[in-house]
Amino acid sequence: MAYIRAIIKQIIQRWYHFRFRKQALIDSKAVIQSEAKIINVLQDKHKIQIGSFTTIRAELFLYGHGGEISIGQHCYIGKGTRIWSCCHIKIGDRVLIAHDVNIHDNVSHPLESNLRHQHYKHIAMIGHPKNGLDLREKPVLIEDDAWIGFGSSILRGVTIGKGAIVGACSVVTKNVLPYTIVAGNPAQVIGESC
Repeated sequence: MAYIRAIIKQIIQRWYHFRFRKQALIDSKAVIQSEAKIINVLQDKHKIQIGSFTTIRAELFLYGHGGEISIGQHCYIGKGTRIWSCCHIKIGDRVLIAHDVNIHDNVSHPLESNLRHQHYKHIAMIGHPKNGLDLREKPVLIEDDAWIGFGSSILRGVTIGKGAIVGACSVVTKNVLPYTIVAGNPAQVIGESC
């Protein structure tokens, strides 16, 4: 019976790899769970890369006018997490990202109200625009061995240092030094990790 379960599990995993093969470069040893979504408006699979032994239960999204997401090896990205890029989001190796985390390398919509309304109308009627947007993009880097607690938000331009921990429900607007623990809104240093 265990043998049959293992075969069924392999078949299911191959199906998810096949399902997303046009959206991302996924290592054959990565695990894409049923709740995962990969939306690549750019339609360039080289712009989303997922390393070996990484488990994805999240939504990965590239805007129509740009973006890149790279996720290293042995990572876990939890259910309900959204990683949205129009610049570059890089996640190192052995990173744990809990459920319901938001990671954005941009402000999502133009700041000027008229442009924001035009952006909304374009998305609703046609889809994400392929050019002409200023979403104040700045890359996000999450270094090796970091842990992002559930419900947290990592905003544009932030680097989370190696081995750092972001406490649950934190809003990170500034860089986090390696092996530092931060929590709160806005996130503040509360200790050191090992």
